[in-house]
Amino acid sequence: MLPFSRVAIIGMGLIGSSLARAIRTAMPTVQLVVSDASPAVRMRVSELGLADDVADGAGTAVIDADLVILCVPVGAMAAVAAEIAPELAPDTVVSDVGSVKENVLKVLSAALPGVHVIPAHPVAGTEKSGPDAGFASLFKGRWCIITPPPRADATMVERLSEFWRRLGSKVDVMDAAHHDRVLAVTSHLPHLIAYSIVGTASDLEEVTKSEVIKYSAGGFRDFTRIAASDPVMWRDVFLGNRDAVLELLGRFTEDLVALQRAIRWGDGDALESLFTRTRAIRRSIVDEGQDTDAADFGRHAPD
Repeated sequence: MLPFSRVAIIGMGLIGSSLARAIRTAMPTVQLVVSDASPAVRMRVSELGLADDVADGAGTAVIDADLVILCVPVGAMAAVAAEIAPELAPDTVVSDVGSVKENVLKVLSAALPGVHVIPAHPVAGTEKSGPDAGFASLFKGRWCIITPPPRADATMVERLSEFWRRLGSKVDVMDAAHHDRVLAVTSHLPHLIAYSIVGTASDLEEVTKSEVIKYSAGGFRDFTRIAASDPVMWRDVFLGNRDAVLELLGRFTEDLVALQRAIRWGDGDALESLFTRTRAIRRSIVDEGQDTDAADFGRHAPD
């Protein structure tokens, strides 16, 4: 049996449109209804044929759905939850795909009392956005972290876990606060650093307009790829996970000062030791199957 028979997706950007495509591929009999705040996006989704129905509003989309997935920026969760609340059945599972979990759990639980609120975070994506950017295999082999509240219905948690497994994801379950601390290290701080270094290059206008762009090496190109991510989404991520991000940013600043000191004093042993440890981490990520050695780093959709 399918874990859910009627699914509503609110927000049809990269993740939402990839979800629609993945559901069509892995569970073609699921009734799929989607919506987006943008009329232009809704029209494009209809043209692409990504769902059985494209609703004008989120409230209409969730009627009779047994699973609702919010694929909107973290800062928009409260407003969307308020819109859909009157239309939800008591046994509906409401989940999301956001990169921040403790704040989302708090917001959704307050707005949707009596509903099965079970946040989730598929750790997958690219720097691109919009309904044309999605692809069905985005979640294959990637982790989806589910962060249920302490008294969540175990059956509903397992149904949501099975849903993500059928899309090809590996599933882990953890506390929302722990998730936010882990993702502050693996995702949020790297994005913050990328935005910062690309912004610094942009401030050096006389260089950026010529040499920096013309002679961009692999490292800077990777930073620009990360810094090209959706600005609204990442604004909300940093504000929604500010405590964990600020804590890690303080630790990173201390480590950066130590690195600066090693360079100033010619401490080659310290530099080599750090670079050796970080190289091993890269190999572990590849061995875990979360990236590849391919020239495009495995970030493009397959042909």
